[in-house]
Amino acid sequence: MNNLPSVELLEQTHAFPCQFTFKIIGRTEDGFVARALAIVREQLAVDVDPPFRVRHTSGGRHVSLTVEPQVQNAWEVIGVYQAVQTLQGLVCQF
Repeated sequence: MNNLPSVELLEQTHAFPCQFTFKIIGRTEDGFVARALAIVREQLAVDVDPPFRVRHTSGGRHVSLTVEPQVQNAWEVIGVYQAVQTLQGLVCQF
């Protein structure tokens, strides 16, 4: 999961500051959604959850989390991606 976008690519494709969409997929165990949101809040130094949506797979074993925080620059995006990689139960992120 080390295929992070480069700062240059992010700056070419986004007009910062902007709302950025993170997709995080993981196992539904151990409060995965809450832990993922906490990581995003911590990385962006915000006190409240950014806008997000949750979808569960039909079997209930996995959850897809779409988080859409306001980010100030490409480095914040990279920081969130790197921090999310440490989540226990992570299946993938994009």
